[in-house]
Amino acid sequence: MRRVIKLFENQTADKTSGTVNILGAKKVVLFCKRAAHTSGNTAFSAVVGVDGNEIAYNKWISNVANTNVQDLTRVSSLTLSSATSGFLTMDPSDTFETIKVTADVTTDGSNSAWLILDY
Repeated sequence: MRRVIKLFENQTADKTSGTVNILGAKKVVLFCKRAAHTSGNTAFSAVVGVDGNEIAYNKWISNVANTNVQDLTRVSSLTLSSATSGFLTMDPSDTFETIKVTADVTTDGSNSAWLILDY
């Protein structure tokens, strides 16, 4: 079963989503979009938690080109510096109860974020 959750859409200021239950998800993808860009950027990041305890998630797998001999690139955030989209995938060896996503906006831009969960 796949579930797509719109966290926020067309936000022009810093924004943190509500808490989303991801317990039992086999795959978690964070899809982000920046529009109405003139200058600046938006950094998308997340905290994960269990039983109300939260910690910054720093093991996102980045969608960067790797050669066959390189390991996957893990990052703590996705920064978009133009009108574009990008995504991050949670390391499949990790599991948590909850997630909250934050968009930190510098200067301008309209920002949206979705979670794609596979169970």
